[in-house]
Amino acid sequence: MERRDFLKNLGAAAVVTTMVPSFALAAGGTVSPNAIAYKAAVDAITGGKAAATSSKIKLKAPDIAENGAVVPVTATVESAMTDADHVKAIHILTTKNGNARSISAYLTPANGKAMLSTRIKLGATQEVSVIAELSDGTFVSAAQSVKVTIGGCGWSTPL
Repeated sequence: MERRDFLKNLGAAAVVTTMVPSFALAAGGTVSPNAIAYKAAVDAITGGKAAATSSKIKLKAPDIAENGAVVPVTATVESAMTDADHVKAIHILTTKNGNARSISAYLTPANGKAMLSTRIKLGATQEVSVIAELSDGTFVSAAQSVKVTIGGCGWSTPL
């Protein structure tokens, strides 16, 4: 066997070894130990307090995502970002993914602007939710439905 053939086979074996567990999870295999349902995630973030729907949060996500593996989401919270009045955290959650928590960002007044922009994975059509923790201890939220044509795990969902 030539060195080049050996390296090709080694690379193929590495890809199969890393992808097989991913396919098992996508097909409904073992649930991640980090999995948390939407309601439990909200309770963990807010400590059981209610998060009021607010127009202070501007949530930008596509109405239809052609690929659920990379859905762009931007959350902006109106705030003075002073020591007395600022956003302490922005959390982006999903309602139907196995793990509802997508990302959490913790802020200080030094950030200057309360904004978080990222890409998240959506396994199916669902709501994307944002919860912002304010410096006075209250929580505000906003949500938007996103229709997914090809789920983040590779399956198709109807519109």
